Amino acid sequence: MLAKVFSAAVWGVDAYAVEVEVNASPGKVVTVVVGLPDTAVKESCHRVITAVNNSAFRYPFGRVTFNLAPADVKKEGPSFDLPMALGIVTASDQLTLRNLNDYWVVGELALTGEVRPVKGALAIALSARKHKKKGLILPAANASEAAVVAGLDVYPVHSLREAAEFLAGNVGILPVRIDPNEILGEFDAIENDFADVKGQEHVKRAIEVAVAGGHNVLMIGPPGSGKSMLAKRIPGICPPLSLDEALETTKIHSVCGLLTPEQAMVTRRPFRSPHHTISDAGLIGGTANPSPGEVSLAHHGVLFLDELPEFRRSALEVLRQPLEDGTVTISRAAGSMTFPAQFMLVAAMNPSPGSGGFGDAQRGRATAMEIRRYLNKISGPLLDRIDIHVEVPAVKHDTLIRPHVAESSADIRARVLKARQIQHERFASRRKVRCNAQMGSKDIKAFVPLDTDSESLLRMALTELNLSARAYDRILKVSRTIADLAGAEKVDSTHLSEAIQYRTLDRQVWG
Repeated sequence: MLAKVFSAAVWGVDAYAVEVEVNASPGKVVTVVVGLPDTAVKESCHRVITAVNNSAFRYPFGRVTFNLAPADVKKEGPSFDLPMALGIVTASDQLTLRNLNDYWVVGELALTGEVRPVKGALAIALSARKHKKKGLILPAANASEAAVVAGLDVYPVHSLREAAEFLAGNVGILPVRIDPNEILGEFDAIENDFADVKGQEHVKRAIEVAVAGGHNVLMIGPPGSGKSMLAKRIPGICPPLSLDEALETTKIHSVCGLLTPEQAMVTRRPFRSPHHTISDAGLIGGTANPSPGEVSLAHHGVLFLDELPEFRRSALEVLRQPLEDGTVTISRAAGSMTFPAQFMLVAAMNPSPGSGGFGDAQRGRATAMEIRRYLNKISGPLLDRIDIHVEVPAVKHDTLIRPHVAESSADIRARVLKARQIQHERFASRRKVRCNAQMGSKDIKAFVPLDTDSESLLRMALTELNLSARAYDRILKVSRTIADLAGAEKVDSTHLSEAIQYRTLDRQVWG
């Protein structure tokens, strides 16, 4: 007898429908899985046979064929175990499963018949709603994650037997319901506070400007000056995620299997800090079957690259596309995939291979050739895509010893939120622009008009600093953010001067 159960598979960060057809017929005892299955799917027949028998059902004696359609797309992972087992139950007339067409079913099976969690539950739930399915049957550990999708009933199951009895109408399961807006309203206490940082007031100001406009920032200073300490406090002043941003971010983390069973969605902006030994594929995404990398896991959050010149030159160069477009496209033999990668880059580095700062005697320990080779690991095109460059000098001993009172992250965050609200209202009619850093040429022309004095100042800065056209746009974007923080409607020479100051260090160091 033939049975059909609807399921889904994840491709990239999205899901697509998969029809699991099961045919049980007399003949030679053999089980066949077709439809471009990978190794995990091929092995599923062994799990399914044992789980069916251990769930008080009977695996048919004869020829059993599983077909996963569409047959021209490779199927990965163990999420087809549960629909395959349910197909066996109904194809062998052991239970009459009703309304199978109304549900999508996903889940990995243990040999006992227990249902284990799968990756990409949120993406599957969003796709099920798009296909106008009545409900989604999935492991209980994934229920909270999928239940944030409004307009779809999510039914958690713990075992194959429970899923079969539910579809047969013998037991009832209440759908899980979660209001995502309530989860987003919860804000954890700030663990790392800027009030703990002694000195470096000008660096804190640069970081405030960067977060307020979503700008990339590069901190250059000797070891021990507080670069990493400052970077780790950035999430505490970032604006909260909107619902759309939270869903996009959660979907990526779900596909990578980074959500815990208790975590319904990502509610804080991600902060990713990969080690400098990371590979190109680990940073940008890839492997044989394209999957998200660190730049995508940092979507709508912060990507912190400490010791920037220590990263592979090839890994740094592949950052240029996501920094410019907010997406990353990966082409492999398995296909081409585009992942979202709209993040704020925060980078830190020493000014030389030694441990000294600018003008420091220790800087002389490295030869001019060694310093040049070290700095040239950061290419000009990548440097131009970093809006703000700021020096982080070593903190003086008396600053460390004496008591200090500094602004808290809550105070800085209040100003950031006020500036972001101004930008939200400004870009209300532009769907793809959320902050000043995302402005295009037309937006810059419309929202950053300059008076005569400001134009003269900018022209002089471009000539003396020999800045590129891309740096010109970056200066205007940063000056717009500085004006927003000041509550000014127009950008004046004061705002422009501060923005130019954040571009002088690259020419001072790289020459």
